[in-house]
Amino acid sequence: MEGIITIYITGDTHGDPGRFFEPALPCQDWTDKDKLIVAGDFGCIFGLGLTDEAKLDRLSQCTYEILFLDGNHECFPKIYSYPEENWCGGRVHRVRRNIRHLMRGQVYEIEGMRIFTMGGGYSIDQMYRIPGRSWWPEEMPTDAEYEEGLVNLRKARNRVDVIISHAAPSQSMQYLKQQGIFSVVFPQEAPLGAYLEKVARLTEHRHYYFGHLHMDAELPENRTALYYALYCLNTGKKIAGPTA
Repeated sequence: MEGIITIYITGDTHGDPGRFFEPALPCQDWTDKDKLIVAGDFGCIFGLGLTDEAKLDRLSQCTYEILFLDGNHECFPKIYSYPEENWCGGRVHRVRRNIRHLMRGQVYEIEGMRIFTMGGGYSIDQMYRIPGRSWWPEEMPTDAEYEEGLVNLRKARNRVDVIISHAAPSQSMQYLKQQGIFSVVFPQEAPLGAYLEKVARLTEHRHYYFGHLHMDAELPENRTALYYALYCLNTGKKIAGPTA
């Protein structure tokens, strides 16, 4: 979108640097002011030492800015070790010159677009992971993070342009269950899903995006599940991915 700064969004990247370059991502015309938001499970910070550093160094070569929510498959202690800054009205962790972690319960004003973020989610594969090595208990938000989100939304008069979370709000999960796409809704994630549904009901917004479910789909109530698809937040249009 020539002449303006463009904000894009995609789903879980799971530590794959290839998702940020051609041909996986059509970004040849993006500028250093354009932004790509990853809706959780960024995965390039996973407590793997030099492997992580090599991935982040490669991503620091991108011409655009990378903004990511945390998902459930992240090394939270490492993410939290990066310097915290105030950026565009909310709190972030600065990872590289062009990479920022969008923290939970924040409202950002990015290029005139007001965005609420809430990372976190439940790992259904938790039993196959090793605590402190491939799974961390910080994956689910705390009560304090839930409350911070509500406080920040009240400060914004409960009006944003876009809501982004990693996990899905409860009614979207129920819809997918009714459609036969998911056979079960995990009770461990129910408090987060209920909170996200509450946020959606309390907040005036034009669209809601979430990742986590490894699917690309348009859902009722202006909600979009993201995985490989790429959307432009400025226009709301899909520009790459399945059936684009």
